[in-house]
Amino acid sequence: MKAAVCGSPIQHSLSPALHRAAYAALGLDGWSYDLLEVDEERLPSVVGALDATWAGLSLTMPLKQAVVPLVDEVSDFARAVGSVNTVVVTPRLDRRNTPGRRGVRLRAENTDVIGLVTALAEAGADRVRRGVVLGGGATARSAVVALLQAGCPRPVVVVRSPDRAVELKGVAARLGGEVEVRDWSELPVALSADVVVSTVPIGGSDAMADAVLGAFRPVWWPLLLDVVYAPWPTPLAQRWGGTVVGGFEMLLHQAVAQVELMTGREGPVAAMRAAGLAALAERARA
Repeated sequence: MKAAVCGSPIQHSLSPALHRAAYAALGLDGWSYDLLEVDEERLPSVVGALDATWAGLSLTMPLKQAVVPLVDEVSDFARAVGSVNTVVVTPRLDRRNTPGRRGVRLRAENTDVIGLVTALAEAGADRVRRGVVLGGGATARSAVVALLQAGCPRPVVVVRSPDRAVELKGVAARLGGEVEVRDWSELPVALSADVVVSTVPIGGSDAMADAVLGAFRPVWWPLLLDVVYAPWPTPLAQRWGGTVVGGFEMLLHQAVAQVELMTGREGPVAAMRAAGLAALAERARA
């Protein structure tokens, strides 16, 4: 069986190390997992070519919303979140073929949320009173939902674009919650939280660190989960005075959930963590 991670750019992805380690630990000798450089223009042809030799796809930016019209089914949860990071390939029960699908059904799922929830819980933040999300993209949607699931009654989101605020409000509303929106100029609000989730790409992390921290240092620091895992640490993580959780933990646990969806077997967390950390250490030495 085949699986792959798709996105653009994709060469930095750690997903192959995690999934291949899972297949080895589970004794799935005939399984493979590759990197595919896929942008939004190429995505329809890649999805259309999936057949019964495929178990599924992992999706990263910029494909987490572009894939929705290309699949047969979107899980209720993924639809509510408005972000997809997994496509699961299963046989069509009615055996009818459709063009480009050759006897399979494609179901879209979101495992980013469980990745975030598990990473926060492992860091001691299984319950969150006040949470702040920095950024407004697809991963920010999952972060808002993760905070709602952790008991945060009204997550604060700090966004540059008012359009992103509307989208995040919609995500929370679909799940029976709400968000409080702050402008990018109010970034220091993060320091009043219990938990801060930064979804800002590495290119914006340095300027954001200046904007959040400035010359101010709080007496008590929130837990920071920065979803970036490479290069690590980010400028924000380097300057943070409290506990920091890197994006590797989120990546690990969302990948464990993907393995379970694609194989029907329990994800081997220890083997996947060891392989991922070894791959990160090798990159650091390069």
